[in-house]
Amino acid sequence: MKMAPAKKGVLERLNAGEVVIGDGGFVFALEKRGYVKAGPWTPEAAAEHPEAVRQLHREFLRAGSNVMQTFTFYASDDKLENRGNKLSFTGQQINEAACDLAREVANEGDALVAGGVSQTPSYLSCKSEDEVKAIFKKQLEVFIRKDVDFLIAEYFEHVEEAEWAVQVLKATGKPVAASLCIGPEGDMHGLSPGECAVRLVKAGADIVGVNCHFDPMTCVKTVRMMKEGVEKAGLKCHYMVQPLAYHTPDCSRQGFIDLPEFPFALEPRILSRWDMQQYAREAYNAGIRFIGGCCGFEPYHVRALAEELAPERGSLPAASEKHGLWASCLEMHTKPWVRARARREYWENLKPASGRPKCPSLSTPDGWGVTQGDAALVQQKEATTQDQLRPLFEKAKH
Repeated sequence: MKMAPAKKGVLERLNAGEVVIGDGGFVFALEKRGYVKAGPWTPEAAAEHPEAVRQLHREFLRAGSNVMQTFTFYASDDKLENRGNKLSFTGQQINEAACDLAREVANEGDALVAGGVSQTPSYLSCKSEDEVKAIFKKQLEVFIRKDVDFLIAEYFEHVEEAEWAVQVLKATGKPVAASLCIGPEGDMHGLSPGECAVRLVKAGADIVGVNCHFDPMTCVKTVRMMKEGVEKAGLKCHYMVQPLAYHTPDCSRQGFIDLPEFPFALEPRILSRWDMQQYAREAYNAGIRFIGGCCGFEPYHVRALAEELAPERGSLPAASEKHGLWASCLEMHTKPWVRARARREYWENLKPASGRPKCPSLSTPDGWGVTQGDAALVQQKEATTQDQLRPLFEKAKH
């Protein structure tokens, strides 16, 4: 039996100048489909509803993704049992199931499996470095046993915790990516994007960048700042960006979780597929070669990235079989005024209406100004009580 050729690793691809297309956002997509609970945002669906997770992986693969990230966002034990969250699966079972699903689908195409860890309640509660690293090590045991292709430390608001994660992941000898959920103002302790990137590279990250919390253009701007900092320090690495699929021009340092629409009324902010093509080109021109998405990103968004960068990648994704480039498919529409929209110029210059005449175009972020080290962010295993909620409701009124 002829063996399939070995896949090129993520660093081999990036070192050769190839574009690596990431996947999209699992927790938001699966919450909308009824498989993830908003609030805890934990990934027990990997064990509880594997068919849903498998299908979303497959849709991202068909759309052009080269990376299947394990659905292990917030799969650390301290997060899985935070604030009264009761699960019928252990952290180990969830992480193992997520690895198996990602590998199964990755093997259906030219995709790699990335095992991911993210920020922890333990860090927010000011636990020690050793205690936080022990959390990462427990997840990492599964990733090593399942032999993921590379590792990602993603969604970190504080570079210090991300450094700790990178140090733990780097000990495996596998390639390590590190992605902060920060914008141009820097991390939640006030460190600039450039300084954050330098610290991550010195900690051992091969790939650095940002994900979540901000829209694509804001994230590309932030990664540019990271790149400038790394180059000024005389260091080298690759760069990645996996932003929100929401417009966030009104966000402050904390990003979209401060918006009053978070998380259940963000739909009017969603980017179109044409916005995504603009983002893909902007990221590529900035020297970023690992380009994907996070919350709000659906498979059609990823397809738009792959279509925009098809000249550089040398091929279109399978999902483009059902999508005419720049709306050429509309040439087949029955209505002539719709056929008139079958052109790039129309969609590039369209200013989409929201259909909401009494709604503002921008919001005022809440911005309570608390972060790690503040007593308000100390976490607990017990469910949040009404006595704990009342002062929060009162504060929100003012």
